[in-house]
Amino acid sequence: MSESLAQRAAALDAADELAGARKLFALDEAVYLDGNSLGALPAHVPDRVADVVNRQWGQLRIRSWTEGDWWSAPERIGDRIAPLVGAAPGQIVVGDSTSVNVFKAVVGAVRLNDDPARTDILVDATTFPTDGYIASSAARMTGRRIVPVDPADLTSALGPTTAAALVNHVDYRSGRLHDLPGLTAAVHEAGALAVWDLCHSAGALPVGLDAHGVDLAVGCTYKYLNGGPGSPAYLYVAERHQASFDSPLPGWTSHADPFAMTPGYEAADGSTRGRVGTPDILSMLALEAALEVWDGIAIETVRAKSLALTDFFLECVDAYVPAGRVTSLTPAEHASRGSQVALRCEDAPRVMETLTARGVVGDLRRPDVLRFGFTPLYVGFADTERAARVLAEVLAG
Repeated sequence: MSESLAQRAAALDAADELAGARKLFALDEAVYLDGNSLGALPAHVPDRVADVVNRQWGQLRIRSWTEGDWWSAPERIGDRIAPLVGAAPGQIVVGDSTSVNVFKAVVGAVRLNDDPARTDILVDATTFPTDGYIASSAARMTGRRIVPVDPADLTSALGPTTAAALVNHVDYRSGRLHDLPGLTAAVHEAGALAVWDLCHSAGALPVGLDAHGVDLAVGCTYKYLNGGPGSPAYLYVAERHQASFDSPLPGWTSHADPFAMTPGYEAADGSTRGRVGTPDILSMLALEAALEVWDGIAIETVRAKSLALTDFFLECVDAYVPAGRVTSLTPAEHASRGSQVALRCEDAPRVMETLTARGVVGDLRRPDVLRFGFTPLYVGFADTERAARVLAEVLAG
């Protein structure tokens, strides 16, 4: 069985049209299955950052705001991300953290739907914790009530009191993919606005923000987009909402004429009104360089390989791992699966520590979940087979 799966892995790698993308990254011999927490470093980024530091900052200094086009970076890089999430240009601005952008989006959604009868903000009860924390604060500040709801029950929870719903596209623990088109339509049918967190889906699968009528969305760039630790997040505001979008953080760089330095605030047009303060140029331009690895790559091709990798991993786990030692929390059906596999495992902290020491890097979600992220641009089928085989050896030992 082992030889058969290893042979199949080799054949799948030989036929992989994305195999050539691996050379674009700085990788070692480890099997890196934690790109859903921190993407690998694109190999050309250090030289680009060195240029930003040494030439643009060191030599041009203040001139780089114009000569280096630093000022327009948030919108320019937003347009670079847009095709990966199915958005037309002019609707995404890059800057700040995911948490800050969640705050902007949730408060902005409530202000766009400012009917006193709409008292509730529904929030994914299984969400990444910061989304819940931020949404709760946004509810208090806008005089609304936060209502945690399991995404499976979201449709039935919607009603005439719903102002907005904040949902994670992919569950960060289990890897479950939620029905963005269906849930967005249900939210709209109830007269509410849909806000989506794309942190665990952007760069791994098609999102279709424009096609499915999403109102607002946020996402980080350091996972599948490989932007680097703490790289700036992004905010999507659908074009139809931009003229009315009232940001709760009206900073000077979102002003219609920021250098006029007037005491009164007048919001800029378009996605620019989602900006707040001075762009974090070093990490932003590192992100811009990192996004070049997507040149010529279709997100649909990435999705096909992602599903093939996770299918193969589950098959290898079933073949190699002693019966009863792990249980998959990740849905088997493709329509409900993101780009990770989560395995419930007794003694998970020790198992993940041992796996990492043996060159298979995933991550742990306490108390008992082993999480493996599959980034199709640099993870192959031989990597996948090796990871399952080493996992089986660790568990058998």
